Amino acid sequence: MPAKSIAIMSTAIPLLSSRHVAVIGAGAAGLVAARELRREGHRVVVFERGDQVGGSWVYTAEVESEPLGLDPKRRLVHSSLYDSLRTNLPREVMGFRDYPFGRKEGKGRDSRRFPGHREVLMYLKDFAADFQIDELVRLETEVVFAGLGDGGKWTVRSRSSNCDCVDEIYDALVICNGHYVQPRLAHIPGINAWPGKQMHSHNYRTPEPFQDQVVVIIGSAASAVDISRDIATVAKEVHIAARSVEEDKLGKMPGHDNMWLHSMIDSVHEDGSVVFKDGNAVGADFIVHCTGYKYDFPFLETNGAVTVDDNRVGPLYKHVFPPALAPWLSFVGLPWKVVPTSHQVVPFPMFEMQSKWIAGILSNRIALPSKEEMVEDIEAFYSSLEASGTPKSYTHNMGHFQWDYNNWIADQCGIPAIEEWIVQMYMATSKNRLLRSESYRDEWEDDDLVLQAQRDFDNYLI
Repeated sequence: MPAKSIAIMSTAIPLLSSRHVAVIGAGAAGLVAARELRREGHRVVVFERGDQVGGSWVYTAEVESEPLGLDPKRRLVHSSLYDSLRTNLPREVMGFRDYPFGRKEGKGRDSRRFPGHREVLMYLKDFAADFQIDELVRLETEVVFAGLGDGGKWTVRSRSSNCDCVDEIYDALVICNGHYVQPRLAHIPGINAWPGKQMHSHNYRTPEPFQDQVVVIIGSAASAVDISRDIATVAKEVHIAARSVEEDKLGKMPGHDNMWLHSMIDSVHEDGSVVFKDGNAVGADFIVHCTGYKYDFPFLETNGAVTVDDNRVGPLYKHVFPPALAPWLSFVGLPWKVVPTSHQVVPFPMFEMQSKWIAGILSNRIALPSKEEMVEDIEAFYSSLEASGTPKSYTHNMGHFQWDYNNWIADQCGIPAIEEWIVQMYMATSKNRLLRSESYRDEWEDDDLVLQAQRDFDNYLI
């Protein structure tokens, strides 16, 4: 990134107040939160339990000691990446607003439009270096407690790899710890007596352990699609159990000799059989749960002001601020994708918008509604979910509503709305994913939008 651009991007906004802010997590959300907070003149410390920045984009071949993630004493591994993962969004859409995710040449770089996970990590590390965020991050430092103390300040207790716990006081706490660590599992009648092996996708890395096995994959989101095809390269059979499947799509999957699509599992049995609700049954060796994750904040103590109930973190105003503790506690990155897999949240731009909003509110440049108004808004939102039959666990499921959400935050911040070409490219990619589920990452028909993106990037750098 040219120095001229960084100088322009780093221009500070006149401040009303400067706060001492703790950011928990140095993944994409924590990095952009740190940048926006510092742009507003706040003093920032970022706590990262890993040994490098990047969060969920840091790959490791290690897996947890208990493959389902049920044992609270298991050896934790915080990465959920599998080795073959490529982005399911084009790089033009993924980047932060003023830091394009452009193609870079060089050793180890991946110039594909839908790059592998290592390229995303390199992008985040470039971002951290170019904005000097590295100097704000304490690596290998885990927050073990964060709670309100005397005077309304936050006591943050952290533990580093080479010293005892340390307590520090902060004005505000921004939680960016991600939500791809604690597995959610499908409820399967008879599973306790079933003799086969099980794992959650959190612990999937490569297909080799499934050589010549009959494998059942539970789920239909992006990870389930990728993992099922990955495993099918070595497995004897792969059977996908999906909750919402059109009847005419059940059965052997086109283009695959060893993959079948089923409705959800009805039950499993001691003889190793797996029975699906569509009436079919298979004798399986392995069940892989691609069933998502739980929100988890084991360090956070709010005296009941914020709870996690059936994967609803709340009450939160616009998925960010708990009214009772606003603006001194906030969350970045809770919204997630919607199924079917053609719709999903574009994470990095959303993290950026939320972070700008939080930073501006903490400096008193942007005003929040009153506590009563925020509570009223949350209650209306919850009522609308209930009226539409949306499960509580889908509270933070946003998908195609993300554009209105992002643009609402942009309006609060007094900045332009999301560029229209980004929305169009997102929709084009979603359509292409349905038409070319096997090859959409390498074949597309939106080159006109790619050119528009490049023109915008080039104009920005002039």
